[in-house]
Amino acid sequence: MRVVLQRVNKSQVEVAGQIVGKIEKGLNLLVGITPSDTEQEVAWMARKCLELRIFPDQLGKLSQSVQDIQGGLLVISQFTLYGDCRKGRRPSFDKAAPGAVAEQIYEKFVAKLRESDLQVETGQFGAMMNVHIENDGPVTLILEREAER
Repeated sequence: MRVVLQRVNKSQVEVAGQIVGKIEKGLNLLVGITPSDTEQEVAWMARKCLELRIFPDQLGKLSQSVQDIQGGLLVISQFTLYGDCRKGRRPSFDKAAPGAVAEQIYEKFVAKLRESDLQVETGQFGAMMNVHIENDGPVTLILEREAER
């Protein structure tokens, strides 16, 4: 499982010109899924996203999590995070989970985030989406968790 986590002042996602998800201060999460991802990876990643201390306190020190600031989360499925561009000029997506598998794991991830009682918004799985992101900082991190073999 791979997540590109961005600290945002605001973010929204549109499908066919309609806003389907929108948050103010919080995290924009672009989520890639592999076929080997399990509930263990989902739980680890959700916990990491919720508890990562990347928001500043009154002194400007990065000591607060999205939970601490009661921020929002906008979660977008992003199979292209597993695009392999090492060969040729067209990315290979062999490591990305097939749509039906990825959607189930993605929905489990969203459900796990919703257990936090924070605002959790999503895009539309598998749709062409326009994502508007106002980065804060900018702070952008790549989180990765592979299934233990």
